[in-house]
Amino acid sequence: MSDFILETRGIVKIFPGVRALDGVDLKIKKGEVHAIVGENGAGKSTLMLTLGGIHRPDEGEIYLEGEKVLFSSAQDALKKGISIVHQELSLVPNLSVAENIYANRQPVNRLSLIKKDELYQMTREMLSLFEIDNILPSTLVKDLSIANQQVVEILKAMSFHPKVLILDEPTSSLTEIEKERLFKNMRVLKEKGISFIYISHHLQEIFQIADRITILRDGAYICEADVADIDEDFLITNMVGRKIENIYGRRQSGHKIGKEILEVKNISRSRCFKNISFSIKAGEIVGFSGLVGAGRTEIGRAIFGAEPIQSGEIYLDGKKRNIKSPEEAIAMGIGYMSEDRKQEGLYIDFSIKANLIANRLRSFTSKGFLKEKNIDSIAADAVKAFNVATPGIEQKVGNLSGGNQQKVLLAAWFGIKPKILIVDEPTRGVDVGAKSEIYTLLRNLAASGVGIIMISSDLPEILGVSDRIIVVRQGEIAGELPAEQATEENIISMASGVDVKAEAQTR
Repeated sequence: MSDFILETRGIVKIFPGVRALDGVDLKIKKGEVHAIVGENGAGKSTLMLTLGGIHRPDEGEIYLEGEKVLFSSAQDALKKGISIVHQELSLVPNLSVAENIYANRQPVNRLSLIKKDELYQMTREMLSLFEIDNILPSTLVKDLSIANQQVVEILKAMSFHPKVLILDEPTSSLTEIEKERLFKNMRVLKEKGISFIYISHHLQEIFQIADRITILRDGAYICEADVADIDEDFLITNMVGRKIENIYGRRQSGHKIGKEILEVKNISRSRCFKNISFSIKAGEIVGFSGLVGAGRTEIGRAIFGAEPIQSGEIYLDGKKRNIKSPEEAIAMGIGYMSEDRKQEGLYIDFSIKANLIANRLRSFTSKGFLKEKNIDSIAADAVKAFNVATPGIEQKVGNLSGGNQQKVLLAAWFGIKPKILIVDEPTRGVDVGAKSEIYTLLRNLAASGVGIIMISSDLPEILGVSDRIIVVRQGEIAGELPAEQATEENIISMASGVDVKAEAQTR
């Protein structure tokens, strides 16, 4: 019997013009959490798709419980005990939570009719793993937040009771509390002998949950190590092949906070948020933190005119503004970078240059025709300035890595020359190297006098980049902290309404 429940030997996967995997070895023990780390494009997702039966290796071998296997399909891999939670959600929006979790596996009676009571009870038991009692099994997935959709995706994979569960960026939309619930369940399942392959760009998570790591770079195996024997510097250096001193960067010398440019007074929207008041100054980065469903994104979208406010006032440069649409917001100098870049931020099947001008198309038209030379010049400059890795500006955005897609989206919003830029989960699904670049770009924009609202579920990001932090709880502002006084502990306490320190002492 093998010491490893899952093992790969010399896996090679070649796509046209790209050697995505170059002789990768991987060894997963029974009942362990094994992290796979590397930059975007390192081969992590390709390896997972190969293990999940979606890709067939061009060379190399896969062993499951000591026996050589060749998966004919994803369904074949699933039947043999390998389940995947993909980075991109695979749920059906118009089906219910229950129908998504147990798709094609619903309990039926002798007439092949679905036993809804039994199905809903099974679903409630799965939801209880995350201590979720505010989502009904009958709720349509399209009516859930991105974070709760992520939870449903995880529960769907867990419902197959796999031998190996692959989690590809499972916490990208989860707050600290949801993440801790996931980790708690992972530890319980570990004790039952289930193995996990864990992929995350949040390096602190690796040290919280993983037992061992394998590092990939440019499709090749770099090294393997016990997590207890390494630190974050070791991870970063081996991932990127160079040393990064401080991924969050520092405010530029001479960068001063200017006058107030945005004031929000008592804005409310039914069942989303109420009596929200705050201000933003020129050159200031204000972080918005809170639990999923707290109303952070809804506040940002309301300021941008994407969702209506029912009461309250918004002032820009001291003047009261009635922002009825995103188009009006953009014209006033307010930009909003969505947390969901593929559904709301980018036109995935369009070129880089088309995406870079999509939010200001009228600026590049004359008598109904596009000014192609101007577009090409501006797009080429943006690709260079934002260090987008691409063969050219005609490349489809969908062919870029997550980090490069995010940089294109950021460049598009920088292009409107905003006074206020709202960035919602700006580094979601982005590797450490690209994160460092994005933080530098945001700091440079702030240094030019732009006010930035940064909505993020990543507490280290909030703490590392913000000048000031506003915490939202249940649609209201629970508190505000200057960066120098903020800690993960007091932010979580404000966000949850629980004294985290006192609770820890009672355990």
